Amino acid sequence: MALRHFLTLGDLTPVELNQILKRAIELKQLQHRQITFQPFVGKVMGMIFEKSSTRTRVSFEAGMSQFGGSAIFLSSRDSQLGRGEPIEDSARVISSMLDIVMIRTFGHDIVQRFAAYSKVPVINALTDDHHPCQLLADMQTYLEHRGSIQGKTVAWIGDGNNMCNSYIEAAQLWGFKLKIAAPVGYTPEQRFLDGFEDCVELCATAKDAAKDADLIVTDVWASMGQEQEQKIREKAFADYQVNEALMAVAHPDCLFMHCLPAHRGEEISENMLDHPNSVVFDEAENRLHAQKALVEFLLNENSK
Repeated sequence: MALRHFLTLGDLTPVELNQILKRAIELKQLQHRQITFQPFVGKVMGMIFEKSSTRTRVSFEAGMSQFGGSAIFLSSRDSQLGRGEPIEDSARVISSMLDIVMIRTFGHDIVQRFAAYSKVPVINALTDDHHPCQLLADMQTYLEHRGSIQGKTVAWIGDGNNMCNSYIEAAQLWGFKLKIAAPVGYTPEQRFLDGFEDCVELCATAKDAAKDADLIVTDVWASMGQEQEQKIREKAFADYQVNEALMAVAHPDCLFMHCLPAHRGEEISENMLDHPNSVVFDEAENRLHAQKALVEFLLNENSK
């Protein structure tokens, strides 16, 4: 059987994705009830970080610990990865000593090349092109609060970035309508839109996207590595803030999500994280549970 990886949402079927969401909710209940569940004693995860993180590191490391395993943090600053060793060589060596690997990096080709030479499952914990683990947490959160997202309308407000790209994939896999509102020059690259015309619509304004939405999602205007564009982006995105007025044009029970960290007063209004329909902090916690379900799925699938 071919080794299973999770580099984009499309690496799993809709049935498998929903299986993971259901399992994430079960694992969350176990953890909240303080029931010990340790199926992976002795298993070790390698965590490769070329981009810094709070939620990604804490959730994967805590998840492996709760499973009875352990995690090793590797950064480019303190390993041969930052000194020019070919990714293919690193993959062969690192994967021979570990049971599973997660990578948070810049170019998506890095996780693809690593996975091609890895002996164990590889998880994309974020690249410039995709952020599939965050989508698992988002879909789990919607399921918990509103039930199935199939047939619903989701509004993406802001930069057509890696999160937006993963939402495009999610729209097809979970069967919802995605309306994207981004300034000219900041819409998703055409290669990420091709083939998704049946479920994705580009809107002229944030209000157009938010109208009658069941979920509104946004992200920072300048992602990691784009700090030098901050002032330019602030001007370009001035009309793309998610605030109370924008929520008012959506369905009354429309949820609000943000993958964090958030810049209050920029992509969101000062009090948006505390809006009655905000589920941002549930969404953040669900990174732990969704990723535990993903790790369990990959380890079990690849042990068959």
